[in-house]
Amino acid sequence: MKSKVYTLTGDKGTTSLVGGQRVAKDDIRVEAYGTVDELNAHIGMLANAIKGTNDEIEQLIFKIQNKLFNIGAYLATEHNDVEAPVYGLSNDDVKAVEAMIDTLDEQLPPMRGFILPGGTKASVCCDICRTVTRRAERRVVTLATRQPLNPLAQRYLNRLSDFFFILARYCNVSDNVEEVVWDKNC
Repeated sequence: MKSKVYTLTGDKGTTSLVGGQRVAKDDIRVEAYGTVDELNAHIGMLANAIKGTNDEIEQLIFKIQNKLFNIGAYLATEHNDVEAPVYGLSNDDVKAVEAMIDTLDEQLPPMRGFILPGGTKASVCCDICRTVTRRAERRVVTLATRQPLNPLAQRYLNRLSDFFFILARYCNVSDNVEEVVWDKNC
């Protein structure tokens, strides 16, 4: 039998964590995993924008989306120590993102200043993913001040924002779209 999407249990402003504990929907934990979920939705749009352009990048983005689900599940679960593992996330995942950053960055011209968001649709999607990643990271940092969290989740998010920055540049450069540099006198 198919279950209903709506349960009515959140009508009074609370939601369940993994394990059944109820918390307010504006709890910092809910904010943290909710922002990770929002990021994942934006990455879905990015995946659509780059579809058919680069198999290696597409595969990494698919992995990133799955890793973010793992991080979301981890954040939705109470932990008593920083050693609690983030299931399905390892230092190798951080290294894989770093390797892609390095690979893409080698193909880019040196930066001439701060680059304004914009350009191709894929680049704009990357810019949105980068800024939402930064917000997710801030929410995780706040949560970590209140509860022990494995620093791997935060490290992964930090690397993702760098990845989306480089990927935005790569998308523009590979489509011959000139980067627009910030003009503070404009």
